Amino acid sequence: MSAATKKKSTTTKASADDEKMAKALVDAYEKLKAQVHKVIVGQDDVLEQLLIAMLARGHCLLEGVPGLAKTLMVRSLSQAINLSFRRIQFTPDLMPADITGTDIIQEDKTTGHRQLVFEKGPIFSQIVLADEINRTPPKTQAALLEAMQEHDVTVGGKTYHLEEPFFVLATQNPIEQEGTYHLPEAQRDRFLFQVIVDYPSRDEERQIVEQTTSTFESKLEPVLDGKTIMECQETVRRVPVPEHVYDYILDLVRMARPKEESAPKWVKDLIEWGPGPRACQQLVLGSKVRALLRGRYHVTVDDVEALAHPVLRHRIVPTFNAEAEGISVEFLIDRLLKDAPKKQEAVM
Repeated sequence: MSAATKKKSTTTKASADDEKMAKALVDAYEKLKAQVHKVIVGQDDVLEQLLIAMLARGHCLLEGVPGLAKTLMVRSLSQAINLSFRRIQFTPDLMPADITGTDIIQEDKTTGHRQLVFEKGPIFSQIVLADEINRTPPKTQAALLEAMQEHDVTVGGKTYHLEEPFFVLATQNPIEQEGTYHLPEAQRDRFLFQVIVDYPSRDEERQIVEQTTSTFESKLEPVLDGKTIMECQETVRRVPVPEHVYDYILDLVRMARPKEESAPKWVKDLIEWGPGPRACQQLVLGSKVRALLRGRYHVTVDDVEALAHPVLRHRIVPTFNAEAEGISVEFLIDRLLKDAPKKQEAVM
């Protein structure tokens, strides 16, 4: 593809169908938030990042202390989108077959003939909550890899396809490390976002306490279905990205690699390993979805900056010196955003 052709492709106007889908997505997002907020108080940023990941065909790693309604949020989201939901509680004795399923022997009572029949595991669901994924050994953690990347499961030499759309959300507790197994960097890179669930504000916490200690009940109504989600996923791929936004993403990600010749000295001192090309891909896709949710059919630098933390925080490894000085990954990302060169926004 020539440079001229490439530039033309990034400035293509939306078709009538794409514009209609984009407007429908904005309306559905507002209805979705209204439904989820019947049960969940606050956490708008978390909810938005979950939906962005889903529409970008990605997965999320959710991190937060116990009691912040991470499981309830995912369950509520699945009800509002009318998708099948399964929760897998990860424990030290959980085996890969407990997730993927296994072949079992079944006997035909009429003929007495025995045959192997595949019994599907809980991974065969559209939204899978891998609760406390860092509590299970690497062998079981790795059982999720093929499903997350290929949307397939292979058991006994046979490959079984998972129902689309397929979305894995894994949670981990940041404060309890005894009896846990740290997720390898290669597996963390499979997640589009690492989402941080923080404590609610005082007013939000008061509302939570009032609702959960009374007779308050709320029934969620689905506002989206799997077919619509998949149509939106296709629309996302067609959202144009200006050349200066591509350049900004490349500059931002490549600047975070200490072995890059153009990397600043502070990066070489404070970052051990930087993000790979997948970070660029995820920033582009996530920014496309964010633009659509705000009623725009083009991506801006603001979209990239808004998603830099959830995309990069699990793809940057600080040096020993940085950790010894108490320098967090969040601080490093903030400094990257400050130093990354920006070009003037093009008129779309």
